[in-house]
Amino acid sequence: MPESNNRRITHAYQIGFLGGLGVLTAIALGSAVISLAGIITSIITALFITLGLEPLIQLLQKRVKRRGLAIGIVVIGLVAVFSAVIFAILPTLISQASTFTTNLPDLIKEFVKLPWVESLDSRLGGSISSALNTAGEFLVDSKNWPNLLGGVVQVGISILNAGIAFLTVSILTLYFMSALPSIKRVGVSLVAKSQRKRVEGLVDQVIGSVGRYVMGQVVVATINTSILFTVLLIAGVEFAVVLAFVNFLLVLVPIIGSFTGASIVILVAAATMPSETTIGVAIALLVYIQIEAYLVAPNIMKKAVNVPTALIVVSALAGGALAGILGALLAIPTAATILLILREVWVPRQDKR
Repeated sequence: MPESNNRRITHAYQIGFLGGLGVLTAIALGSAVISLAGIITSIITALFITLGLEPLIQLLQKRVKRRGLAIGIVVIGLVAVFSAVIFAILPTLISQASTFTTNLPDLIKEFVKLPWVESLDSRLGGSISSALNTAGEFLVDSKNWPNLLGGVVQVGISILNAGIAFLTVSILTLYFMSALPSIKRVGVSLVAKSQRKRVEGLVDQVIGSVGRYVMGQVVVATINTSILFTVLLIAGVEFAVVLAFVNFLLVLVPIIGSFTGASIVILVAAATMPSETTIGVAIALLVYIQIEAYLVAPNIMKKAVNVPTALIVVSALAGGALAGILGALLAIPTAATILLILREVWVPRQDKR
């Protein structure tokens, strides 16, 4: 009996020890992932951009017959387009941004004077006006900017890190664009030979789906920003270039981007323009957001990734809740990939049973 008890105690100790080692290993892996979060984000971003450009590269490759030449044409084209856009809007963007920053306290004061804001502010004991005025005065004073970002040294480090991150993503994107066929071949070679052809077809469909999604989202953002900029010009809203630029960046995020960009525009219009103009701008933007949500975006994305509209909305919201902007961007192609695997692998297997 004593020997039996000792064996049980020893066995329980071994299980606990191994369990403790497992927990420590999981903690170590989690810490490693957190430490490498920046690098992982750069890799995912570069891969996402690569897959977005892959359909265009494949289209050019069919004509020029060489992938390297097709990649070169795409890169030169992108640099030319970005350079033209930057040189076209940069002077106006800088001028309007400077004016906007200088006039921010006055804009806040005008916003606080709006009837519905005054009513809400009075109910809250003046907390809204006090908070907005304090924030505006703090942001306008350039002496506070280094403190806001963590000091002068921290500002320099942040700028340096941003430059390094941009350079890293650019280099990784170029590498992934040139090495994507090799990466695909290596990945497919890890599968059993009898399944390689089918897996390769699935991989090609996934790559095409992600690429079409990225291009589709850029098209949606371009259409949205063009209409918003047109509305701002017709209404005579100040800072139209700055607002359109910010809106384009926001609309790249599915679902929530359009509403966020329109909200910022409406608030600025309310602080700078008559109420009739603000109401007109708000109605025009809200009407287009409904058209985009129910017609433009679903039709473009359905053709791009072949995912039901309801699943697109749920995926974007879930991805944004789990991983922020990057999660929202990756959610729809991830859902398309899972749906493709279920449709091409799981359903046929279940049908054979």
